[in-house]
Amino acid sequence: MNRTKSVPTRLQETRFALVVNAFADDRQVSPPGTGKGFGSGALKVNGKIFAMISSKGEFVVKLSEERVNELVAAGEGSRFDPGRGRVMKEWLAVTADHKWLPLAKEARKLLGKGVNSAALQNRAPRGRGARKSPR
Repeated sequence: MNRTKSVPTRLQETRFALVVNAFADDRQVSPPGTGKGFGSGALKVNGKIFAMISSKGEFVVKLSEERVNELVAAGEGSRFDPGRGRVMKEWLAVTADHKWLPLAKEARKLLGKGVNSAALQNRAPRGRGARKSPR
């Protein structure tokens, strides 16, 4: 297996910095550099990545599988392959440079919906009317 690792170019770094700066006022977004290991260079909400620069220097966003299919068909990107030979259905490696920020915003919005609804579904009941779970 050929694991080519390239460093993002100065232009890619500049474009990603513009994307990062666009989320500077969003208090739920953790900027790159928070944490260690995989995803340390990514934009995240509650620890979940929604946009990043891959180790291959690709700008990658997490969207719905349907949306990724649309964008691939339109030539705006390709399904992201993290290097293990298995493409990720909900991750798009963006090839259309002008789409970085709009797609990052779309990914953030999608993740925001998922995080909020998941949090509500998994929240334990509170207060006097809360039932105890069976043991």
